[in-house]
Amino acid sequence: MSSAESYLKPDVIRRIKRLDLRAEFVVKGFMQGLHASPYHGFSVEFSEHRKYAAGDDPKDIDWIVFAKTDKYYVKKFEAETNIQGYLVMDLSSSMGYTHRQDLTKFDYCLCLAAALAYLMTSQNDAIGLVTYGEAMTSCLAPKSKRKQLGNILALLSKMTPAGKTQTPRSLQQVAGLLKRQSLIMLFSDLLDDEEAIYKALLRLRHGGHDVILFHVLDEAEVTFPFDGSVKLVDPESDDMVEVDARDFRESYLEEVSKFREEWKKKCAQSGIDYVPLDTSMPFDKALSEYLASRRARF
Repeated sequence: MSSAESYLKPDVIRRIKRLDLRAEFVVKGFMQGLHASPYHGFSVEFSEHRKYAAGDDPKDIDWIVFAKTDKYYVKKFEAETNIQGYLVMDLSSSMGYTHRQDLTKFDYCLCLAAALAYLMTSQNDAIGLVTYGEAMTSCLAPKSKRKQLGNILALLSKMTPAGKTQTPRSLQQVAGLLKRQSLIMLFSDLLDDEEAIYKALLRLRHGGHDVILFHVLDEAEVTFPFDGSVKLVDPESDDMVEVDARDFRESYLEEVSKFREEWKKKCAQSGIDYVPLDTSMPFDKALSEYLASRRARF
């Protein structure tokens, strides 16, 4: 997949459209709690006029209406109901790994991101993009225009996973960008300092943001389908260890299961949506199942 268009070819678009997300997606599902926000004072838009009453702020008087009617009216505001979202993409070298699947972890995340960006822009929600390695490498401010999808995919199509990662630092930088309640969608294999990542995610939650963690591993990282002598190489440090697959498999699978269960437990405690995925799962099916489960909770 060498161009942005390849991620939105007709069959992919058809699969995205089958996710059954239209009105329910907005009202009950994925974005529950962000639409129709009750909060005034941030991201507000003009709604209508009403007569001035004692106690109203004189700053809200519409002087143009007064000039026409010789009566005092104030502008009534309501909170912005559209969502601002950020796709936050891990670009570390480990994300470029695949054993026998067509998609690397990064390619898989790009497909997920394309689907989510497509859905949000189709609903006039603003979507932006952050990519990072050891620090933030690029940032597209959220926009709701249809062409934003092309902007996001054009940028991602130029990216190649490389180097080390500093997810906690990058999430702190993301937090510094946010001026209003936002939806943060993190795509990562989480092969970094687990506790530091969790603290950074908690900071986002404590800031009032909705956080969804797409934890994407390669199919081989989940099932360990190897035999005989196997050389395991850390793509970010080049450290290598040679093991006998048969002797190593049981303890490895136990550790991977523990790794994912720990993330599931921590996220459940803090109100973060945790979505464990691997690259053998059709991305549209995985996304649809997640959204259905989220709808069921509201």
